[in-house]
Amino acid sequence: MATPTPVSVLLPTMHPTDVIADVARQLQFGDELLVICDAEDDPVARAWPTVETEVDGELRLVVAGQPHGCSGKANAIAAGMAAARHDRLVWTDDDFHHPPEWLDELRSDYERRGPVTEPPVFEGRDPLSIALEPLYAIVGTASTVDVGVAWGGAVCFDRSDLPDEAAFEADLQRTISDDGLLTDVLPNVTGTKRPRTVPVGGSIRASLERHVRFSQIVRYHDPVVTVGLLAGLLAFTVGSLLFPLLGAALSTSLVGITYARFGVRRWTVLLAFPVFLAMLPLAVYGLLVRSTFVWGGRRYCWHSKFDVEIVDDA
Repeated sequence: MATPTPVSVLLPTMHPTDVIADVARQLQFGDELLVICDAEDDPVARAWPTVETEVDGELRLVVAGQPHGCSGKANAIAAGMAAARHDRLVWTDDDFHHPPEWLDELRSDYERRGPVTEPPVFEGRDPLSIALEPLYAIVGTASTVDVGVAWGGAVCFDRSDLPDEAAFEADLQRTISDDGLLTDVLPNVTGTKRPRTVPVGGSIRASLERHVRFSQIVRYHDPVVTVGLLAGLLAFTVGSLLFPLLGAALSTSLVGITYARFGVRRWTVLLAFPVFLAMLPLAVYGLLVRSTFVWGGRRYCWHSKFDVEIVDDA
């Protein structure tokens, strides 16, 4: 049996979460797990090392430093890529369960398909994020497979897949969305049919901030699509007001089919029609009304794709 290509797994987190141990146990000889935080006094740095069991690969803590002109997540990924020793890279997050076969499946997927990502299924934890689950299914889950959008929670690629790695790392340090930028430079990323359930929200305010961030990611990474979406939402809203039964049937069917494709069994499919009617005002709110948003304890003002201002610590 051929020796698998070693991988560097990048895991940005500020806390000593169980995900660190879950991923560390999946490392093979030659692999490494880089746990990336902002500062030496972050909880995960104070608790390091957080994995007490013996693992086959190597664990390292990377202190990225405070971001300047970019998001904390993008800054962490840039630091992790600079510190990683291998060319085969896996990005992941600390907010979902990583089953024992998770890393091997991503590794095998890359060998067969090249750059690959898994789709997230976002499950709400507050009234607003629960209500928005049908929207998340269309623009978050299905887009990884249908459009080739990379999700930073589970993506595997090689440095050789990047047109210009140095430019990519530099761009990370002057933007917000790490996976939005990766999608820009990896147009051939393939989405798997293995969804990962990600709990989101927790409060209506947190869900509003998340919605604003997602809206602006689409705006700055694909303005043409943004215009098309707004036009489509306007047409759907007008059509649904004229023919409500047809609008309800179409929206509920679309979300129901999407849920079925990814094995999602959530009663929120019944919210598809009212959520679709609310999408136009929600888009206007995220794109035109709000000029800042909060993410990971920082408030950002995103002036353009590569012009990010950190307003303050929220």
